[in-house]
Amino acid sequence: MQMPPASKPEPRLRLRVSPVAESRLRSGHPWLFSDSVREQNREGRTGELAVVYDRKDRFLAIGLYDPDSPIRLRVLHAGSPVQITPDWWAARIRESRLRREGLFDTRTTGHRWIHGESDGWPGLVLDRYDTTLVLKVYSGVWLPLLAGLIPQLVAEWAPERLVLRLSRNLQGAAAAAGFQDGGVLRGAAPPGPVVFLETGIAFEADVVRGQKTGFFLDQRENRRWVESVSAGRRVLNAFSFSGGFSLYAARGGAASVTDLDISSHALESAARNFRLNEGLAAVRACRHDSVQADAFEWLAAGERAGFDLVVLDPPSLAKRESERAGAIQAYRRLARLGWQRVRPGGILAAASCSAHVRMEEFVEATLQGVRDAGGGGEAREVHRAGHPPDHPATFPEALYLKCLALSRRG
Repeated sequence: MQMPPASKPEPRLRLRVSPVAESRLRSGHPWLFSDSVREQNREGRTGELAVVYDRKDRFLAIGLYDPDSPIRLRVLHAGSPVQITPDWWAARIRESRLRREGLFDTRTTGHRWIHGESDGWPGLVLDRYDTTLVLKVYSGVWLPLLAGLIPQLVAEWAPERLVLRLSRNLQGAAAAAGFQDGGVLRGAAPPGPVVFLETGIAFEADVVRGQKTGFFLDQRENRRWVESVSAGRRVLNAFSFSGGFSLYAARGGAASVTDLDISSHALESAARNFRLNEGLAAVRACRHDSVQADAFEWLAAGERAGFDLVVLDPPSLAKRESERAGAIQAYRRLARLGWQRVRPGGILAAASCSAHVRMEEFVEATLQGVRDAGGGGEAREVHRAGHPPDHPATFPEALYLKCLALSRRG
């Protein structure tokens, strides 16, 4: 009996791109957009490796292909040719870990191990909460790779458990691949929120259902700064979420802290975090109040002044470029309302996590808001910060985090 001929292996997916896209890839940008693709040898599948060649047929980059996204290719490597093998993935994991060597001691057991594109992992992050790791996937290109990637992550860090979190737009595709948001990939499911330390302060993280991976780890450095200026102050923490800034202020010797958030769930989480730290004398001595309200409305309706330190840390106000102008106006209004609550000699600390608003735009909006409040001549910059070291930003679109603090003359 004659056997049918063996099917030929599918050729590697090859792309050619516009001259502008070539320049961007050479400069290290990790995204190739769909409208930049000029030619490809066949249709590609989600998560498939694709190689980009330049006009002289030289290797330019290799990445993960996504036929359904405007970001058609998420670049893994550019420059000289490379083979993407299990050993290559293991080396990339180790590189991410070594970049953070020496950044944290036993007083900080919550931080980021892998930070997306800026660590060479486009559309993927990995966070640590003590002995729990949380893998957050933002792009479907990773779904076909998870089965092989999970054992390597476990081998490198040996966590008690590994939890998977998924971007909302991936829920259907993930289910088809056998994954679900909040699913435990290794170890036992946590009985509730997991507890970790940040600079010696205990926090809980809802790693299964909470926002992002369970906590906003990126504000650590700004929380530390707030602690350094909180002694004896009355502090307002607007958009307080789970009370991160509030606990640092309390440990820094604040006389009182008021959490302001529209979510009762967030305020309850903050209260639990305060109870976790009752062993700290400064936290016990600090009066802790909560207000459930829309922050914009509450700030606008309240009395002028009243606080020595006002922290404004809203959620992203521009999730897409079309919302950028409105977000800038919202930051300006928020700064005006916040400044009106700051006593002479006090401080306004304003933050933004909107990638579509650049640092200079945010600073100008904040300063203009202070001028609108009638205090422009009284303001003096005392703190400005961007990304912490475990959240590097290596290309313009990655620059989302900004913080500016202004002191009001007494």
